[in-house]
Amino acid sequence: MRTPRLTRTLTCIAVLSLAATGCGLSGGSDSGDATAGGCKVDKGNVGSGKLSGDVKGTITFQTTNLKKDFGDFFNGVIADFEKAHPGTKVKWIDDPGDNTFTSRTVADAQACTMADVINVNAPTATALTKAGYLLDIGTKDPAASKPFVPSFWKTATFADASGKSIHTTLPWYTGGVLLTYNKDLLEKSGVDPAKPPTTIFGLFADYEKVAKAADGKYFATMANPIWRIPADFDQMGIKVLSSDGKSAVFGDDPRTTQWVEWMAKLYKEGAMPKDSLSSSNDPSTLYSQGKVAYGSTNPSFVRFVKQNSPSIYAKTAVGQQPYDALGVASAGAPQYISVAATSKHAPVALSFAEFLTNAENQTAWCKDPAVVIFPTTTASLSDPFFQNVTGTDPFSQARKLVADQLKTASTNQTNLSPAVQNAIVAQVQLAMQGKKSAADAVKDAQEKANELLKQGS
Repeated sequence: MRTPRLTRTLTCIAVLSLAATGCGLSGGSDSGDATAGGCKVDKGNVGSGKLSGDVKGTITFQTTNLKKDFGDFFNGVIADFEKAHPGTKVKWIDDPGDNTFTSRTVADAQACTMADVINVNAPTATALTKAGYLLDIGTKDPAASKPFVPSFWKTATFADASGKSIHTTLPWYTGGVLLTYNKDLLEKSGVDPAKPPTTIFGLFADYEKVAKAADGKYFATMANPIWRIPADFDQMGIKVLSSDGKSAVFGDDPRTTQWVEWMAKLYKEGAMPKDSLSSSNDPSTLYSQGKVAYGSTNPSFVRFVKQNSPSIYAKTAVGQQPYDALGVASAGAPQYISVAATSKHAPVALSFAEFLTNAENQTAWCKDPAVVIFPTTTASLSDPFFQNVTGTDPFSQARKLVADQLKTASTNQTNLSPAVQNAIVAQVQLAMQGKKSAADAVKDAQEKANELLKQGS
């Protein structure tokens, strides 16, 4: 779970973007100055009109925990870009991607020192867009959408301070969603690994079987609901926010209370480690030790297990994540590439962001045998690499399963700010601890979410 400091920081930044003079995106003065999130920027970075200017200058490019495994690839992409654009220089920095990522990125933005091109997830993009720190790519380059699958391009929109949805990100890659599980632990618990459940509540019922059979020796999954909110709700077809995104409505669906009741029951019965309720840790370590039956839903997790725990990898299988009421798989929240509205060399930054995410570079990275990721461009998904997957090992099966899913997968996911997500999670945690009923937790979660939404959080 993210820290309280993060929630306070994001709340303050969102309020400032709505109320403080000079925050958000605004037009410039006669001198050509403008502001983006309170930082002075070139007038061309904000407002209407395409971005223009020479593609020359030095920019910073920030990724999240990629340099160790993919240094050669990204250094090659950078070299190709610099060769194609004489007079440019790209300095690559790699963030560790820990649970303070969003708060640190927000702090950099407030200090007007955020990287020119930055890899962001949906919560971070939500906060930065609302506060005016990201370039409106859809306006600054109306042709930016052309390479991308339309549904993925649609996910690249986030609300600005006025509530208007704008394209402040380029969809980079997606992980897809699947079930990863330890076949031996499931069989020991009376769960058939060959028959994955078709609903979220069916999956919860399997968790319960694991809890009863394990008797504390191993667990089904991790407890912190932050990993499941709002992903489970989306998959179940529970509407989380109103159509205009200004109010929370998840509490109006009785299945939300049933979901919380299940979570509280599973926690009480020992399906989850007690000390994982507020932990930000994912299942990676415990799964690799054979102490958790279900691993991460991210296909790249299979690669992690293969590299770090061969004995558990031999017991690992993958299956379809429950389609539930959605009727199709979720594509998973993509990773995005954004350009800082505060960039001193925005033409260079935008050009590099589009070069990095083009079909050629997306396809090349996805073909790396050390990664299980999937592209967001139409041309990349048509490549035989994704259409003709072979192999029976878990790694190959994960790639095949998700590649098939992406043909029909839904990308209509709910984007919650960290502040709103944390408010909901906190109430669910109280119910799981038995400190309030599921019904009261849902009611209070919706009220607190609405308070934050009214504040602009």
